[in-house]
Amino acid sequence: MSDPRSQRLADVVVNYSLPLAQGDTVLIQGPALAEELIVELVRAATRVGAIPRVRASVEGTDEAYLARASDEQLDHLPPWALDEMGSIDARISVVGAWNTRELTGIEPAKMARRSRAAQPLMAQFMERSAAGELKWCVTAAPCEAFAQDAGMSLDAYADFVYRAGWLDTTDPVAAWKTYATRLTQLAEKLAAVKTLRVVAEGTDLTVGVAGRTWMASKGTHNFPDGEVFTGPVETETTGEVRFSFPAIMGGREVEDVRLRFEGGRVVESEARSGEDYLRQMIGMDDGASILGEFAIGTNYAVEEFTRQILFDEKIGGTCHMALGAGYPDTGSTNASGLHWDMVCDLRSDAEIHADGEPIFRNGRFLREFFAADLSVPT
Repeated sequence: MSDPRSQRLADVVVNYSLPLAQGDTVLIQGPALAEELIVELVRAATRVGAIPRVRASVEGTDEAYLARASDEQLDHLPPWALDEMGSIDARISVVGAWNTRELTGIEPAKMARRSRAAQPLMAQFMERSAAGELKWCVTAAPCEAFAQDAGMSLDAYADFVYRAGWLDTTDPVAAWKTYATRLTQLAEKLAAVKTLRVVAEGTDLTVGVAGRTWMASKGTHNFPDGEVFTGPVETETTGEVRFSFPAIMGGREVEDVRLRFEGGRVVESEARSGEDYLRQMIGMDDGASILGEFAIGTNYAVEEFTRQILFDEKIGGTCHMALGAGYPDTGSTNASGLHWDMVCDLRSDAEIHADGEPIFRNGRFLREFFAADLSVPT
């Protein structure tokens, strides 16, 4: 018997996050293990008159390809991928995995090469999204591998996933709409800021954000959601940052990442483990050493680090930064085959300053800067 919460999740994604309309063509993609949620998404999309197409991945295929692919194969971007990205009205990506360490044995250079080849596809996706031509949402299906990475039972992890989306409230859509109003007000407040300085253990980093647009992540592109983000000025990131949590990309975990920036670029990089992989990713292309995103997590229903960035970047009281591609709708012009989010915990002995004045301390915005409650609406 299916979990009724998966139907509720599908309904929120289709009717609130996107929302889909009559005649919309929507690509629904995800692993076959997420069958229950994918089926519910098809049902919900069909009910509103949309035209769903499903692409489900099979266990082991990614590793089978990458382990054996030649440089020529890794460099190939099939024309149909660009054609498809240019023709669909919406995309729903369901994340889940049989084995989150499946690609651990793959050479980092191969991972970087494939990502570099996909850069035109990423650019097209971001351009269509920024122009309002493509609706998209990433969501997650509870699965054993994610539960294991989070140190939870499957039942406990499922509870965590649905709680993070406020699906346990009386009216989740009403809750997200209330929250969206508050988060939009916060984004508007941040729009006047020219520089941000993050101060925490091992971190004293300044990013320029003058003239950039702040986006309120209110459950439309990610579900669950909860962050405000922008694209830093490409030449105005300076100082050092130490990321509290492991940075994860392509099934590889890089611990204790420390970066130093000058003139907007990473000039020094260190890690307690995975340092070679970190440096290969940063050297992937010209834009990979530049921040494409700076964000503050505002979902206080998400407290635990789970090793899934969809949730970890939303942890209330954290900030995260993405090396590589920026979102054009923020004003970012940085292009790259990389977009690697890394999370810094600011819930203890940490501050964010805006134009020299403190606005955020120990995981919360100061009331003199922003007084609205960003806790889960009831």
